Amino acid sequence: MPDILYPPVRPQSVGEILDSAFRIFSATLIKCLPFAFAAVILGQLPTLYSVATGRPLLQAAWRAELGRDPLWWILELVAIFGTVALTNAVLLRQYALATGRLPATGAELATGARRVPGMLLIALLMIMAIVATLVPVTAIAWFPLQGVLSGQGGSGYAAALFTAVLMGYALVLVCASWVVVRWICSGALYLLTERGPVASMSYSWQLTSGNFWRLTLIYSVGIVLIIVFYVLSGVLGAVGSAVLAHGDVAVVTAVTAAIVALLGALIAPFYSALALAVLGDLSVRKEGADLALRIAAPAAR
Repeated sequence: MPDILYPPVRPQSVGEILDSAFRIFSATLIKCLPFAFAAVILGQLPTLYSVATGRPLLQAAWRAELGRDPLWWILELVAIFGTVALTNAVLLRQYALATGRLPATGAELATGARRVPGMLLIALLMIMAIVATLVPVTAIAWFPLQGVLSGQGGSGYAAALFTAVLMGYALVLVCASWVVVRWICSGALYLLTERGPVASMSYSWQLTSGNFWRLTLIYSVGIVLIIVFYVLSGVLGAVGSAVLAHGDVAVVTAVTAAIVALLGALIAPFYSALALAVLGDLSVRKEGADLALRIAAPAAR
């Protein structure tokens, strides 16, 4: 009998949710790595093209030239579409494995590709909401800042104004974080149910009501773990490249970037495992019943 990791049988504490995420991650990692590695490779297509054509992205002049290259734009679009589709497939595969089902590569890839536009729409709406929180503070501060930059008001006024602006942007950051947390389940809901992008965002808003601080703590721990992982990846990449490159700076840089990118393939399965663990807890907590009976038939078919 398969080990059912999802949904949870009862509402969970913060520690239990994180433990569930790690259990889903460890149990599904090997079977998700092909999708994750493919996503990383596709995501690097524009960079590989820029290097192959001798136009490194770090130089502003070359970036401007690449922006006028139709092939580079095609590769950029392919990279975005492929990365999102394969990342979607990672979550679909994890859901299948965590619920005791057999993975279906064709169905997962087809559903992941079909849901790319909706996932991009969700991301766009979230970005627009975040930007909207920046507009009032920017509009209020614009004219006083212009006066300071032109030398009006003296140093004391400038210091007070900059302090006020920083406090305003700190408040905006809190508001933006609140919006992101309220919509944090939108992507998973869109992939695992028959809801559309906007309906998934609306339902995520309902599910996360009253759970802002719990979710903030959970995702803060997740972000810290991802940062630590990237730091360790950078260290391992630097050590590996130093061994392989024999002091050639260009080779060291290229090998380090490649190692970090490949190790970064572990991030997508971890994040999607965390998203599943959070969604399972919120659904059981809000609906009070088995999530497997509540969630509509998975889109992967």
